[in-house]
Amino acid sequence: MIHKYLGQTLSFEINYKNRTSMGIYIDVYGNVEIQAPKGTSDELLLQLLEEKWDWIQQKSTEMNDRTLGQKVKVYDHGETFLYLGNEYPIQVSLDINIKQDYVVFEGDKLYIYVKQLEDEKIKQALKRFYYQQCKTLVERSIRSYQSNFKIKPRSIRISDNNRNWGTCDSRQQLTFNWKLAMAPLKVIDYVVVHEMCHMVHLNHDRSFWRLVGKIIPEYEQMENWLALSSWKMTV
Repeated sequence: MIHKYLGQTLSFEINYKNRTSMGIYIDVYGNVEIQAPKGTSDELLLQLLEEKWDWIQQKSTEMNDRTLGQKVKVYDHGETFLYLGNEYPIQVSLDINIKQDYVVFEGDKLYIYVKQLEDEKIKQALKRFYYQQCKTLVERSIRSYQSNFKIKPRSIRISDNNRNWGTCDSRQQLTFNWKLAMAPLKVIDYVVVHEMCHMVHLNHDRSFWRLVGKIIPEYEQMENWLALSSWKMTV
């Protein structure tokens, strides 16, 4: 079926089942399905659709983006990169007098200054920026949540390990992925608290998750953001 609302058109399927309530489901390709009790009127179905319209559009876009896959980045004016959960365009400038290439964030853009206009130079400048920002943000988060723990981290390191967002070893040494600087602050806080909780409970047992939930009650939302967005956290 097709429904028009707020100047937009949405295609969806209806699946009548032996159930007592209606629900909206979006598959990995962005297809929308309403599951409803047998005999539900079209009026009620469309009412539900319109109540959830913004959420449906957002989730459908997310799923379609994931299906299309990660596009190849270009290192020129206007290309966008994630920072603290938002996409910002870059502006590249040549400056042969600087000692080292660097990046500055000024509210609406990522300004990149390089000695040579080469893609690899711009890419490496961005990576250094994310490394530096990640270290600053992680240290801020640790200070903010330290009062919840009797143990303090022995060391904090930023790494290029793409297998984990963070790790904690048996010596309370914490390591974090530099790409975390691309995530919203609340997601960074969750990853930091997750690893700090491993200073108390090394395994993911019930005690561990109880401690995580006590400090970050909405931690599942943070995990969901990472699951949906990690594919585009790249330079």
